[in-house]
Amino acid sequence: MATNILILSAGTRNKVVQAFKRELANNGKVFATDCSNIGPAIYDADEAIIVPVIKDPFYIDEILRVCKKNDIKGVFSLIDPELSLIAENADRFTEIGVTPIVSSYELCETSLDKYRMYEMLVKLGIPTAKCYLSIEDFETAMSEGEIDFPVFVKPRKGSASLNINAVESKEMLIALFHDYDDLIIQEYMRGQEYGADVYIDLITGKCTDIFLKEKLKMRAGETDKSVSVKDPKLFEQIVSFVETVGYRGMIDIDLFYDNATDTWYLSEVNPRFGGGYPHAYACGVNFPRRIIDNLNGRENPVSIGDYQEGIYMMKYNELLIMSEDKLKKRSGQD
Repeated sequence: MATNILILSAGTRNKVVQAFKRELANNGKVFATDCSNIGPAIYDADEAIIVPVIKDPFYIDEILRVCKKNDIKGVFSLIDPELSLIAENADRFTEIGVTPIVSSYELCETSLDKYRMYEMLVKLGIPTAKCYLSIEDFETAMSEGEIDFPVFVKPRKGSASLNINAVESKEMLIALFHDYDDLIIQEYMRGQEYGADVYIDLITGKCTDIFLKEKLKMRAGETDKSVSVKDPKLFEQIVSFVETVGYRGMIDIDLFYDNATDTWYLSEVNPRFGGGYPHAYACGVNFPRRIIDNLNGRENPVSIGDYQEGIYMMKYNELLIMSEDKLKKRSGQD
């Protein structure tokens, strides 16, 4: 039986679309959506579908209609704001035979809210950057010697590294809190930044895959250059964390390593494909295959760290050129 996959808000993430097409081969189709007909990744799918913006009151109804029409077996989103929406409506998908490939609503909400994530990590005893909701709380902690400038100031529920500022003075701190709402103050992490692509089996809840990369260069919140590395001790910590908390499917974890104290700090969790996942896929860490197997009722074996170290990923720009007539035809707007 064909395994049709629906990828929501595909945007520019063409490598993820291509990976699913490659893994499905002729045993299913990939459908990709965007709210714009100039979202290039949708044209790498078998079928490109234009849908309303996710804030539209009838958005979920439209996605369910697309699922029914195209006999979709599994659906997932590539953007943070849509994760909770899919999780919140999980029952509506399962009722029509579609598996939403996403963690629980509660975990999606916690992951998006940086302060809630901080509170959860502290409760679990997992090292993480200190966070404060107000200038008063920060100043109290500073007076007690817990923290000092510089710090990061960022939106509590921001994504894609938007509006993140390194702050070195009280004056700048006050100015940012005056200009923007719902900010948090976060400890400035000085260690080396890493990223982990992690898969948790949809059937068993076991962590089956971890790919660790050292981030060599970042651009617009995503990993631009990275190199594959391994750390068995960290792998054990990640397995314990994701299985204890209850994540499902693919997640992306941001980490810092402090060489002076030999400590790994967990910074953020994105319960979706990370922007740097194509590096993992190229190294044989095959989340699309894991998803396809789960959708067909097959449990995945545990193969953590099953990849080669020292493999570099370097992003570069690609172009998609298309006439207006072809654009409309491909996106079903003719």
